[in-house]
Amino acid sequence: MSRLLVIVTACVLLTACASPATITQKDLAAQAAVADAAEPPERPFPGDSLYPLLVAEFALRRRDYDVALDNYLTQSRILRDAGVSAHTTHLTQFMQREPEALGAAELWVELDPDNVEANGTLASLLVRQGRTVEALPHLALAERGGAQANFPTLLNGFNQLNEQQRAKLVGGINELAAEFPDNTPLLLTQALIHTEYNQYDLALDKLDKLFDLEPYQPQAILLEAKILLTVDAKKPFARLQQALQENPQDKRLRLQYGRLLTASDMAAAQQQFEILSMQSPRDGDLLLSLALINREVGDDLAAKAYLNQLLALEQRMDEAHFYLGSIAEDAGNPQEAVSQYMQVQDSREFLAANNRLGRILIAAGQLQRSRTWFNQQREENPGRRETLYGLEADLLVQARAQDAAVQVLNQALAEMPASTSLLYARSLLREQQGDLVRMEKDLRAIIASDPNNTTAINALGYTLANRTERYTEAMALISQALALDPDEPAILDSMGWVLYRTGRYEEA
Repeated sequence: MSRLLVIVTACVLLTACASPATITQKDLAAQAAVADAAEPPERPFPGDSLYPLLVAEFALRRRDYDVALDNYLTQSRILRDAGVSAHTTHLTQFMQREPEALGAAELWVELDPDNVEANGTLASLLVRQGRTVEALPHLALAERGGAQANFPTLLNGFNQLNEQQRAKLVGGINELAAEFPDNTPLLLTQALIHTEYNQYDLALDKLDKLFDLEPYQPQAILLEAKILLTVDAKKPFARLQQALQENPQDKRLRLQYGRLLTASDMAAAQQQFEILSMQSPRDGDLLLSLALINREVGDDLAAKAYLNQLLALEQRMDEAHFYLGSIAEDAGNPQEAVSQYMQVQDSREFLAANNRLGRILIAAGQLQRSRTWFNQQREENPGRRETLYGLEADLLVQARAQDAAVQVLNQALAEMPASTSLLYARSLLREQQGDLVRMEKDLRAIIASDPNNTTAINALGYTLANRTERYTEAMALISQALALDPDEPAILDSMGWVLYRTGRYEEA
């Protein structure tokens, strides 16, 4: 069940992901930046700065953003003008240059410390850097200045803070909550903190206060439902259901509700996703979610219908082919499964599809067809060449076709002789075949190119200790690996074994 929840969550969240900026959006942003730059300064600029600023402005008009930014960054430090620093900050954010954006925002706040936008911008950048304790006072200033600060973002990376940092952050949030007792984002933040510490009663108290101010605040509703689920309350979704009755078109809330239900009630989750699909019949993410839910509850016929809808809409096609192949495989139709898996392109499902396809063909004795297919995939997807060689060899090993696996790895290493992963795979196979000479040759080739490769060093040391009487060499190799990675269990196990083999039982 939890695996499906992860899959469904990943599918439906894609609709909320921001897409890369288009050229049109860049044009608009650049025009806004030029407009900002054209505002008359409060004081005259030195003559030496006018030309670089003009160059920057014309570079913006030509969409030569790198040149524009380089000039603005330089001049913002020279001029120390709040307007130029503000403009520089906007441009760095537009270009998604976060290190430069952080520096520009820090200078902007230094020059104009009471500016609400400057403090809010710096706070958000600090939060993304995990510097939430530093962000708090800037977010507080923004709130005092009339902006609606997003206080829950301060809890990003909360678990990575040490106890002192956590205490300082929580104390600052509580002080602000006393200053702004009716601030719903602060109440939500306090509830989240209490939840983090498993203080569920205190969290629910904060949420009750929040609901008095904003009865259907969506994040608070979801948090309450999660807490009530955790404490095994009888009706954990009562408020959430009431909110959807009041606003049945709230797709985001219904989506979250459906995701929560996948952990405990697939039939109810299915109902919610069906409502969402009726509201947005061409939403491929929802169709895929419905397909996976129906697959989980055993209704493969409905799952296939939704997956075929995806193909008709030409959305999420790789996932659709992969899951149609999986359904066909479970139904005992390997020919249809292979056909579906072969249509999966280079995507997240690509390797999984080729894994299943290879298993089917090899199990059916169609080794040559499998070999031809993998050769074709390597030609069409050169970036996957090394991985596909490893996958094909592994499938053959699992099918006890060691000789064929060796042939695949020999071909692979003829093309990529420096591949440590392929060398290591062949060395393991050689060891299984009892060819210790060639096994040692492959491992030593890895060590020669990567002297600190503890996996290869340990593998060679262990094999020498286990399969030969070259204990002195084995001890030296394992000791070398242990010095590089003293806490690795596999290396510690090897050391114990070589000590045992040499009669040093107490040390072992």
